[in-house]
Amino acid sequence: MTIRQHYLFVCNNRRPDGAPKKSCQAQGSIEVFAALKSAIAEAGLAQEVARCVQTGCLDLCDDGPVVLIEPDHLVYAHVAATDVPEIVEALRSGEPVQRLLKGAKSSEQ
Repeated sequence: MTIRQHYLFVCNNRRPDGAPKKSCQAQGSIEVFAALKSAIAEAGLAQEVARCVQTGCLDLCDDGPVVLIEPDHLVYAHVAATDVPEIVEALRSGEPVQRLLKGAKSSEQ
């Protein structure tokens, strides 16, 4: 088993339609997961650098879709599939995507 440098946990929690609390899946996390998984593989990062996995609720429902990156302890909030190229580049450079970090002004919507 290969231990990667980074693990990207994409919340794919789904709540019933009409639930008072948001869910990442209802906000597009399935598309984010698919785009991340594909882009990481296409960039040649999947074998040693990064692994993208689905997870249940990360208790950040109002910030969804969210991506938790470990062991960096980074949380990207309000992630869209269009953000994926920047996230992949950040994995290469080691510099986080500041605008997506939970608490960054552009991620607080």
